[in-house]
Amino acid sequence: MRHKDVPQYIRAVFDLDCDWEGLPPVYRIYVENELFAEREYPWTDHYTEEVLQIKSTPGVVVVRLELVPPALAQFRTSNHRIEVGNAVWVDDTRIKILIPEY
Repeated sequence: MRHKDVPQYIRAVFDLDCDWEGLPPVYRIYVENELFAEREYPWTDHYTEEVLQIKSTPGVVVVRLELVPPALAQFRTSNHRIEVGNAVWVDDTRIKILIPEY
């Protein structure tokens, strides 16, 4: 098996903040179009930290955050980081898993 075909484990983290009114928002996180999590968070005046544990072959992985209707909310992500594994955040929605060096 070549190194680029070996699945890598990473732990990607970001902070999530929300402005909302009415019903508390429920949101979904998708990783490569697969549902990763669905959460309802009791938003106050602070953010929550999201941790994504991903095992995938090297390449770009797309992360998508989706508001579940009927809630009205706006999300902000920040402080994107990789805590475990050989990867980098390309932008707020994409993670590049790098080919391992053995």
